Amino acid sequence: MFLRKRKMVFLSITLFLVTAVAGITQEQLRERGEVIKNVPTTHKVVALTIDDGPHSKTTPAVLAALKEKDVKVTLFLLASNVEQHPELVQQAVQAGHEIGTHTYSHTLLTRLSKQAVADELTKAEEIISKLAPKPILFRPPGGAFNQAVLAAAHERGYTTVTWSVDPEDWKCPPVSNVVQHVVSHVTPGSIVLLHDGQYPLPTPEALKQIIDQLRAQGYTFVTVSELLQYYEVRD
Repeated sequence: MFLRKRKMVFLSITLFLVTAVAGITQEQLRERGEVIKNVPTTHKVVALTIDDGPHSKTTPAVLAALKEKDVKVTLFLLASNVEQHPELVQQAVQAGHEIGTHTYSHTLLTRLSKQAVADELTKAEEIISKLAPKPILFRPPGGAFNQAVLAAAHERGYTTVTWSVDPEDWKCPPVSNVVQHVVSHVTPGSIVLLHDGQYPLPTPEALKQIIDQLRAQGYTFVTVSELLQYYEVRD
C-alpha cells in the first residue's frame, strides 16, 4: 500500500510538471510572431511533414506506407496540385492526416508584392477548404519568409511552420541516405521535412524505415498541431 501511494504521488507530480511547462497555445505562438521549426520538449516526439503534394503516383505510395505503419503526419498541400487530385486529399483526410497550406503555386513569397502574397494564401485556402478543414498551419515555399509574409499568414490565422531536419529527398538520393540523415538528426521535438510532389522519390520506402528505426529508439510520431502541445515553456 505504501509503494502504491508513492507511485500515485509520483504520477501526480509528473502530471503537474508536464502541465506547467506545456503552457502555450497556437494562438499565443501566432501573437508572438513565432515561426515554428521545432518544439522545445523533453518528450521523444517527432512530427513528419510532407510538402508539395498531392501527386498521382507518389502520394498514394506515401499514404500506403503511413497506413502500414499506423502513423499520422502533416501534409502541406500545394493547392494547384489539389485541383488536379482532390480524391487524394479526401483520402488523406479520411486517414486522419493533418492538412496545412503550402500556397497555390509554390512561388517564393518574399519575391511577391503584399497583394500577391495575399492572393496566393487566399486562393490556396479556398481550394483546400473545400476538401479538408480550414488550414491553420502554413509552410512558406522554400522556407522563405519576411515580415510581410508572416503578417499575411497571421491575418489569416495561420501558425507558420518550417523544419529542423531536411534530408533533401526531393533531390532523389538513395533511400538509405534519406533514412540515415533523418534518424541521425532527429531529437525530441524535431519537425522533419519530406516531399511527395514529384515522381520518382525515395520517400515512400524511406518513410517505412525512418518510422521503424525511430520507434526502436522510443520515439512517438505526432502531427504538428499535436507536437505543439508538448511545447515546454522555460524560464
